[in-house]
Amino acid sequence: MKRRSNNVTFDSAFSIINVALSGSFRQEYVDELASSKNLDAALHQLRHRMQSHTWKAHGHNLQLDQVVTAYDRQTRLEGFHVLNDWNGIADQINENIIPVDVLDYAIDNCQAVQSEKTVLAVLLDYYFLYILGLLSMRVWDNDNADENLDRLNEALQHLQGPLGSGQRFIDNAETLILLATSHYELKEHGYDLLLDKVRELNQPHRLKIALQHAGSIGCHLRFGFEATYARDTLDMRNDNVADYPWLYFALAVVMREYGRIHENGYGEQGDREAVVEALLNGLSPDTKILVSPPAKPFSTVLETERAEFCEHLHSYRDDLLEECESHRPSLNTYSPIGFFFNFSQNVVKGTVTDALLWGDTWTVTLNDLLTGISQGHPSTHSKMRLANTLMGYARAHPHKIRGKMMPVIVYDPQAGHRAYAETVRQLHEVGR
Repeated sequence: MKRRSNNVTFDSAFSIINVALSGSFRQEYVDELASSKNLDAALHQLRHRMQSHTWKAHGHNLQLDQVVTAYDRQTRLEGFHVLNDWNGIADQINENIIPVDVLDYAIDNCQAVQSEKTVLAVLLDYYFLYILGLLSMRVWDNDNADENLDRLNEALQHLQGPLGSGQRFIDNAETLILLATSHYELKEHGYDLLLDKVRELNQPHRLKIALQHAGSIGCHLRFGFEATYARDTLDMRNDNVADYPWLYFALAVVMREYGRIHENGYGEQGDREAVVEALLNGLSPDTKILVSPPAKPFSTVLETERAEFCEHLHSYRDDLLEECESHRPSLNTYSPIGFFFNFSQNVVKGTVTDALLWGDTWTVTLNDLLTGISQGHPSTHSKMRLANTLMGYARAHPHKIRGKMMPVIVYDPQAGHRAYAETVRQLHEVGR
């Protein structure tokens, strides 16, 4: 028997996966699964395929095992367990990949669902979302990282297009990187290495990554401030040394864009609002340290970003404060300032879980929950409904934090209003 070559390139990996996403494979495979004697049998067959990363249906023969094995091994060496979550109770990485963990939940809880095909299709798409996430960590393997991200973005649109389940997860390929790295990692060296790579991307890609990370890290650290660290900012800083460099990078890039828009008048009104909102969200968990010189010196690159951010902030503070007013949280409109969670990937996982339980897909994405700006669909009502739904599940399945059982996803407009008020107060002190 001829052995397959172990040489996996981004081009070869992408070609295999893109065929599965852009053609009829998923629809035909779900139809085949749906012909099983019952949902339980179909789910166990799907589970086997997810574990083996080999797929066969109606003449399709999709062999992803070599790609996944090689890329997972390389990415683990760089510090990230993209496909597997951390088990905080057992203090180890889970044996099964995240989509299989969610599928196991479906086996136990979704046997009476009305739309079995929806359950199967959503799980299949969720699996491929994580395969794309794994590929997003390999875009730098050749000299075409920007082009590779664009190709992944096209594949993501296929995944969430008319040939799929109808479930929307995220908005763009840049968010794949966020999803792929949104785990607890026992060793955190990979975050600095990845940030150095992100800095090499072109400006449009850097800006998208910065906007998303400003929002997601803001939500993540606000959760830590309220729950994990009992409102102790010093403990939060000491325990999140991997997050603050990313936050400084994100704020520097977004503030640079704010300055460009402010000076040149470029960009649509929605773009300007998104920039202001990202700055507000990113600053909200720990405004004081972000706008003040650090107690310990940073690396040269990080200090340059911090200094650039602070310089622009001093120049545009009054204008920024005025524009922040439209993002003040209220009880009647959705605001990401009132949304906080432990990890972004749990927001996506919770949304998928709800879709499985009800056999009905969501069109509200993780990116939608990181902004209060609603230009058309999804509406602010849909965002509030999903945020409250996720909080309901989190309350029903709390985690032990500081000896207390707490939800890891919270939507609290009043807490958001307090965070907003404190951020604005700190910004008023800048330069005084």
